[in-house]
Amino acid sequence: MLEVGFEAWTSFGGIAVPSDKLPRDDQGRTLWVSRSRPKIDRIACPWLIRRFVDPSAVFLFVPASDVELVADRFAATPFDVENVFWSHRGELCTFDVMVEEFGLASEPVNRLATIVRGADTGRPDLAPEVAGLLAASLGLSRMYNDDLEQLDAGMLLYDAFFRWCRDATGETHNWPSSKAGQ
Repeated sequence: MLEVGFEAWTSFGGIAVPSDKLPRDDQGRTLWVSRSRPKIDRIACPWLIRRFVDPSAVFLFVPASDVELVADRFAATPFDVENVFWSHRGELCTFDVMVEEFGLASEPVNRLATIVRGADTGRPDLAPEVAGLLAASLGLSRMYNDDLEQLDAGMLLYDAFFRWCRDATGETHNWPSSKAGQ
């Protein structure tokens, strides 16, 4: 169901946060703010929001000391910072919290959440793919100085991880050939 997006999810009775719980700008978009130089959670959460909550969501990345001020000034929802609703809770990272609060739990989303949690909280033992997500995330951070460009590149990365979680976990690479002499 989730592969067709938020509208299909809700039309089939999927649970989601009521739209009046998220402030919207004058164009009907949700507006989010977090710390600059996003790595894992701060790329994964926008991916989740744009894919399943609000495809036109706007994200602002600002110095940590400015998140609260920007949230107040622009009626933006802060995420992945201390002392806000959309943040880590106990062992859960912000992505886990959003999956739970938005009611988006499914086998592929939960699998992805485990990988994100492992990479975001320094728990490589949670899944073999944690190291790959961490490496790719840190690589993107070195490739892009602009946080929004990095977010755009990260969207493709999370699309790929989600597709693997959804329908490719049983697939293996068949090289090198097991035939002798080749």
